[in-house]
Formats: sequence, structure tokens, C-alpha cells
Amino acid sequence: MDCPSCGTTNTATAKFCVECGTAMATTCPSCGTTAAPGTKFCAECGAGLGTGMAPATPTATTSATTPPATSEAAVAERRLVSVLFADLVGFTTLSENRDP
Repeated sequence: MDCPSCGTTNTATAKFCVECGTAMATTCPSCGTTAAPGTKFCAECGAGLGTGMAPATPTATTSATTPPATSEAAVAERRLVSVLFADLVGFTTLSENRDP
């Protein structure tokens, strides 16, 4: 695998370049998943990985529910949500006789 910074050939399992120390993997700016150098789209969320890629660091942690801060305004956002609807039998009648 060639280093994206200096072009030095490294082993396939290398996390950092042996010549310049640059991280060999990058993270998705949308979901934080680690992606191989040269990948155009994130395998996890499908976001484009063009110029917004940041080098991965061993101590970096990204929450799946909190998008990373960017200087550009987000045009659209896709999130997974769960919605629960509940209907309690007799709740309206019971609540009419109670204090607000």
C-alpha cells in the first residue's frame, strides 16, 4: 500500500507510513468509519469521501449519533430513528378527573 502523502510503499497492515509517519487510513467525515486510502465512498454510510477526509488517529472516537463539526453548512442529513406510539385505554377519562 502506497502512502498518500509521500508515496512510499508500506505493508498492507501498516497503520502509519514507515517513511513520513502519515496515517495510512482515513475516517469518513459523516459517520467516522475508517476507510482505506483512495476510497471514493464510505462503505458504512455511503457518504462521498472526496476532499473532506481527515487522517485517522488511534485515539479518535466519533459518536454515531453526533456528526463531526464542520465549517460548511449541512445540506441534508440522514438519520436512523425509532418512533413509539402508545394508546392507553381509558387515559383521557382518567386524566379529566385529575389536577393538571
